[in-house]
Amino acid sequence: MRIAYCEDEPEQRSRMEMLLRTFAERKNIEYQNQLLARQVEDVQNIYLTMRGWRHDYHNHLQSMKAYVEMGQYDKLQEYLGLLENDLDQVNQLCDSGNVNLDAILNSKISLAEKNGIHVDYKATCPAELTVSDIDLCALIGNLIDNAVEACEGIADPYIRLSIGVLKNQLHISVTNATKDAVRKLDSEYITTKRGNHGHGLKRINLVVEKYEGYINRQNEPGVFVTEIMLPL
Repeated sequence: MRIAYCEDEPEQRSRMEMLLRTFAERKNIEYQNQLLARQVEDVQNIYLTMRGWRHDYHNHLQSMKAYVEMGQYDKLQEYLGLLENDLDQVNQLCDSGNVNLDAILNSKISLAEKNGIHVDYKATCPAELTVSDIDLCALIGNLIDNAVEACEGIADPYIRLSIGVLKNQLHISVTNATKDAVRKLDSEYITTKRGNHGHGLKRINLVVEKYEGYINRQNEPGVFVTEIMLPL
């Protein structure tokens, strides 16, 4: 019986490793589904808000004209203040040319700035892309999430984001402050943090591989840079 147990041990260990990998992949999928669900919700909220503004545009004009004609400038000022507050909720920061990309950028950048992170950004997106909107939003969402996480606990946190066309490819560059210890292992960067950050790195890699793109990560003291090129 003892010999039989020893012979089965490698098989049992292999089965256990497979179960652990399956569990990790399932958790990664759950996290990505949650991320995509939030992104879709962001897109819908911004779209509905802007559609509501367009629908009410003439009504707003008529109301303001009425206040002017009646000389009720105090009411007009109050009305304008309400409209300004309503518009601030949209916080349209980016106009890249891609509605879905704008939604995720506006959401993530606004959240980063609310957390005290200085964000420099520039984004232009071609009308025609090889990468799907879902994959592009997952890619950008994970890049910014990881950058925000890396900025935690830093005195002067910052993120620099650039999206545009370079050499007939979609070029994405994210630079952020960091204090995390990062080491390179088997061509992948592994941080001292685990959980969502690690899932985000895997998701980024999978999207780049799916479209046969290029990814380069550079880590220096206090700064981490990710550069991605995707075929158009």
